[in-house]
This record gives sequence, C-alpha cells and structure tokens, in this order.
Amino acid sequence: MKLIIGNKAYSSWSLRGWLACRQSGLPFEEVVVPLYDDDWDRRREGAEFAPSSGKVPILWDGDVVVWDSLAIVDFLADRVGRARFWPEDELARAMARSMAAEMHSSFAALRRKHSMNIRQAFPAQQPEADVFADLARIVELWAEARARFGGGGDFLFGDFGAADIMFAPVCTRIVTYSLPVPRFAAAYVNAVLRHPFLQDWIAAAQEEDWVIEQFERPPAATD
Repeated sequence: MKLIIGNKAYSSWSLRGWLACRQSGLPFEEVVVPLYDDDWDRRREGAEFAPSSGKVPILWDGDVVVWDSLAIVDFLADRVGRARFWPEDELARAMARSMAAEMHSSFAALRRKHSMNIRQAFPAQQPEADVFADLARIVELWAEARARFGGGGDFLFGDFGAADIMFAPVCTRIVTYSLPVPRFAAAYVNAVLRHPFLQDWIAAAQEEDWVIEQFERPPAATD
C-alpha cells in the first residue's frame, strides 16, 4: 500500500489517514507531499491524485484507490477486521461510528478558525462563540463515550480505535491554542498525544522544513 499525505505539521485529514494505516498493522509506503508549495498545483494534477481531485490523504493498494480519511478507516477495517478499529459491543460500536461521522462532517468553526499546527503553542484566548459551541459538543460526546464505554482504558471506548483517530487532530488543536476543556477531557487529550503513533507523527512534524505562513498565525483576539 502507498499513502500520500500532506505536511505533518498542518494536515489534519492526513493525520487521520496515516493513523488508520498504522492502526491496521499493515505495511505501507508513506509519501509526504508539501501542500501549497510552488509545485502544488502541478503535482496534484498527476494521475496518482486524479481520483481525489488533488486532495490528501489518498491510499493506493495496487490498483485499488481510497481517498477521504473515514473511507480509509473503513477500507482498512475490511482488510484486517473491524475489531481493530471499532468496539465489539454493538451499542458502543454504534456510538463510535456516529461520533466518527459527526467529526467528519461537523465542527467547521473549530477547523476553520483553529487550523492544525503541531509545532506551535499559542497563548490562551477566549474562543469565539461558534468555536466554543463546537468544543462544548465535542466534550459532551467525549464525556458520554468515556462514561458509558471507556472504563477499560484511556481512550473514548477503552482501547485506541477509529473514534480516537478521527478526534486526534482536535486533541492537537486543544494544545496548540490552549483551548479550555474540563479536566477529564484534558486527560483524554494527553492520552491521545502520548500514544506511540501520535508521538511518531509529532516527532516527524517537528523535523519538517516547510512553513505555511497562513497557518502560523494565532486566532484573532475576541472582546
């Protein structure tokens, strides 16, 4: 398999696809493509990017191609067995799938106003109302998952899985922007960031030379 991803410092969707590949346990080649550099527009028109219209991550498995992080999770779960990604309990699995899908389609304010930047740590500022609403919903979901199904481990459903993969970039944003979360949520964030897969990704992000200036600015201050 070959996984094409963007900059590890900035590309949240690439992080999800990469974590899914690591979670699968299958060997894969990793190709990092700098986003928005001088060759970006030309590079994304190549045949390898055609199925996704130039977006990353994109996973090739022979002639089979899968793009979109959640689709990559499902594809790999089919390959290795869903128990590696999803809880075995039916109620827990239903909630985990719903949470992953909600993360995939929602929380636009948080994503837009607090883009992922693993190499930065900005001073705390009061989030804007729409960002605060996104955070409140995320914390609500985390609290329910942890209370109902997370007692067997440090993650949302006990063991590290697809739901944690989908929320991992949120965890990095909470640290980067010093976003306010309850104590239990901060403990969960720490558990995710201490996971060996995340440690490998963060270390690689620190070694990257590429800088995208638009992602290097803190959010605007609010009154």
